[in-house]
Amino acid sequence: MGVEQYLNEIKDFMEELFIGWLKEYGYIILFLWSIFEGEMGLIMGGILSHTGDMQYCMTIFVAGLGGFTGDQIYFYIGRFNKGYIQRKLHKQRRKFAIAHLLLKKYGWPIIFMQRYMYGLRTVIPMSIGITKYSARKFALINLLSAWVWAAITVTPAYFYGEEILSLLRVAKEHWYFVLPIAGGVLYGIYAYVQKLERHFLEKRNNRFLNIAEQKPGSSQEL
Repeated sequence: MGVEQYLNEIKDFMEELFIGWLKEYGYIILFLWSIFEGEMGLIMGGILSHTGDMQYCMTIFVAGLGGFTGDQIYFYIGRFNKGYIQRKLHKQRRKFAIAHLLLKKYGWPIIFMQRYMYGLRTVIPMSIGITKYSARKFALINLLSAWVWAAITVTPAYFYGEEILSLLRVAKEHWYFVLPIAGGVLYGIYAYVQKLERHFLEKRNNRFLNIAEQKPGSSQEL
């Protein structure tokens, strides 16, 4: 047996093992995955619902609970560890400033919006926890938003599971084309998020500057 064939057999075995785990422990894996990551696990859950290995409504229910649990953890990290966050996460202070700005501007809808804001998904719940925002209100809105998020992500994968599987097979065969495209998309998302962060911070700084100029004794009045 050649080395290449041996490696391919190991790869096939690992893929079958992983798929077997998903089929046997799908809901547990989905719950844990939804706590720490999100969309990829939900898409896999939608595909397995399409193939009949998981149940559609239960997939949404479990994924929503996982997303809810993750954000509750981050919320209470902010609520009970404000000093720790200020000491250990000082490099993220720009993101915390943006999170506070968004919370002040949009109020409770930001709890829905944050699930789609890459780079701020963990910061916003912690930032809300630092404030005096009602823990009960946050939990209720967070639970509803988590189930909406799960439904929005799982449903397309459920209805278009076969097409997604076909794309995955093509991507596996032509990975040398897929990797640069995926890298370009990820970079585009990163650049867009950075641009949004700069936009919000510039708006905040301009507002502070206007307030300072309007104060008695400012340079405009001299």
